[in-house]
Amino acid sequence: MIAILQPLVPHYREHFFNRLRERAPFDLYCYDGAEALQKQHLAAGSTAVKSLPAWSVGPFVLYNPLRFFRSDYKVLVLMLNFAHVSTWMILLLKPFFKQKVILWGHGISVKRYVQEEQQPNLLLKWMMQLADATWFYTTREMELWRQIMPGMNAVALNNTISEVERIIQQPVPDKTLLREKYGIRARRVLIYCARFNETGRRIDLLQQLIAETDPEQYGFIIIGAGKYKPDFNGYTHVHDFGAVYDAEVKQELFGAADIYFQPGWVGLSAVEAMAYGKPVCTFKRSEAVLQCVEYSYIRDGYNGLIFDNMETCLYMLDKLSDNEINTMGQQARSFVRENLTMTAMVDNALHSLHAMNQ
Repeated sequence: MIAILQPLVPHYREHFFNRLRERAPFDLYCYDGAEALQKQHLAAGSTAVKSLPAWSVGPFVLYNPLRFFRSDYKVLVLMLNFAHVSTWMILLLKPFFKQKVILWGHGISVKRYVQEEQQPNLLLKWMMQLADATWFYTTREMELWRQIMPGMNAVALNNTISEVERIIQQPVPDKTLLREKYGIRARRVLIYCARFNETGRRIDLLQQLIAETDPEQYGFIIIGAGKYKPDFNGYTHVHDFGAVYDAEVKQELFGAADIYFQPGWVGLSAVEAMAYGKPVCTFKRSEAVLQCVEYSYIRDGYNGLIFDNMETCLYMLDKLSDNEINTMGQQARSFVRENLTMTAMVDNALHSLHAMNQ
């Protein structure tokens, strides 16, 4: 029997847990509830979970480790987070309970990525040395750690979203008809689809691009809500739809767009956009522009564009031909089909779990 720990299960993760459970039964424990989902502007996933009491002080989390000290739990999948005090307790006591522990996480801080890719966090290193295996979100971070720990037992799950296989199977929609339906008349349309809950998304750069583009030539579709969301009412070429959870509506809005644009903090939104056949455009990771681990999925000039600054961004958007956009969009969808399906993510996890039982 397996036990997995997560803070909560949002809608974009439910298919991973549901499909994994079909092939490797487990108990899923969550220490956050509906209030946390609402605060983060997330929809809840339909996955059976067990509630786990926990206490938080700043970044530190103390949950009840006694739930996991059971003889029928042979493998524990805990979070690769050095602020989880109880996880340290379990790792240090692991030899006495003869349980195997897998740590699952980014392997690096999004906010300190530039520094940690040169000098990885020593506390995370210690955690992984105490564990039996590590699940990384993407290959990029696994490769960084293997330079430090060459013999480590690790797998990259290739993090993806629940609906990805449904999305890539959809036919290419009629863009002209969709734009007529939603009253979008611009020659080139960019879409943004992410929560406005993190300053690292650099919404100021999104607003700057909107302000510096010709309203007759460029249109912007905005999907998302959150406490940092600006008022777009002053822009005639911005079409703001707020939070959208209706799959059909979202499919149509992406179908009406040419390019996905998110200045910073690009994460699973890149997977969704590429699945819809949209090249992903963003800014280069730096100390000023933070990017999530899924940023490594973007191949500059192949399935998206990575800009050094706003001047380059404006120049490239004007320079791009429709054929170039279409080609990158097709390559984006192919990249998802070949690397980022939910089937592949589940298989990667199962391979690691099966190895634990050998």
